[in-house]
Amino acid sequence: MARRVVVTGMGLVTPVGNSVAATWDALIAGTSGVALITKFDASKFPVRFAAEVKNFNPGEYMDRKEVKRSDIYAQYAVVAAKMAMTDAGLGKAGEGGLDPDRIGVIIGSGIGGLKSFEEQHDVYRELGPSKISPFFIPIFISDIAAGIVSMNFNAKGPNYATVSACATSAHAIGDAFRTIQYGDADVMITGGAEAAVTPMAIGGFANMKALSERNDSPSTASRPFDATRDGFVMGEGAGIVILEELEHAIARGATIYGEIVGYGATGDAYHLTAPAPDGEGAQRAMKRAMRDAKLEPKDVQYINAHGTSTPANDLNETRAIKAVFGDAAKNINVSSTKSATGHMLGAAGAVEFVICTLVVDNGIIPPTINYEHPDPELDLNFTPNIAVKRNVTAAISNSFGFGGHNACLAVRRYKP
Repeated sequence: MARRVVVTGMGLVTPVGNSVAATWDALIAGTSGVALITKFDASKFPVRFAAEVKNFNPGEYMDRKEVKRSDIYAQYAVVAAKMAMTDAGLGKAGEGGLDPDRIGVIIGSGIGGLKSFEEQHDVYRELGPSKISPFFIPIFISDIAAGIVSMNFNAKGPNYATVSACATSAHAIGDAFRTIQYGDADVMITGGAEAAVTPMAIGGFANMKALSERNDSPSTASRPFDATRDGFVMGEGAGIVILEELEHAIARGATIYGEIVGYGATGDAYHLTAPAPDGEGAQRAMKRAMRDAKLEPKDVQYINAHGTSTPANDLNETRAIKAVFGDAAKNINVSSTKSATGHMLGAAGAVEFVICTLVVDNGIIPPTINYEHPDPELDLNFTPNIAVKRNVTAAISNSFGFGGHNACLAVRRYKP
């Protein structure tokens, strides 16, 4: 029998709050984290807004040298990991009885240190190759956040990064879940981080027409499932969870927020950026997660949708949910918290898994904000604009990425 895995710690750095509590309160209140870009001069760009992390001070959690030698995406990851470990009541392995070999780290990033890449490329172009920082490569690479976090906590178990675009951190959590189930670790620090509000990322996504162009109304630009949706809004931040083998958590008296019970991953094998028709790959991912969790359609009360606010995703995800859940779909609350946070790319899946866990733990469902114009083709309950109180015993989180990567995670209220 597979070992049971529970959530005992959570940490968030998001465009609507630099902690779990602040993010949760903002989501329930329907607060948007989207505004005009402040990180660079976007005046010449077709898209001039994003969901930026605000008032972030890594120095509260990291020493000056560590901050200087890390990209902001890794700083987000380290800060969220420290929050999560504190929340879990865990410290450095080797102290307090935690075996370093039994704690691992899987933290992904879709793009990694893009800001540092852009800065160092400018240095190269302006000053020549001799001026490229010797720290450039370890600052830039997508796995370094996992490495830094492992060093912070002396975590010597399985350690790597996932990279699968917008499914990145859902895959990280799913892999961490399996790692504990298989007995290769007792505790996993897992999730994802992203910091892609940069000129190249905004310019690239804008030029492929993936981003909303509502420059006159940034706070209402992310509008998943709305008939007037016109693209996603770039977000950034990090989500980290502490997954723990159940008996290990019980033995140390840990707080248990929920139990991760299912993971499904599939590939579309269809198109570089477009989802498969009717969300065929997404359907299979949800079915795998449900089967893994031993959940029937009637058992799920909430779905945190991938819900990007793009015409193609929202249509195909709606069709996928209806295909998987059948008649039960109309009884499920669906919401996309990307309406508030923007699309955090490689961090999105982890942040949204945390949200699902909070929904199960608190019995409140955050809304899809900016939902003003129902689309007749999208006829599910998208929990429009106002949070809803509901007894939720099981929830699933969907994450889909360019390249046809699909991941689905299922979390259930913990029952001894």
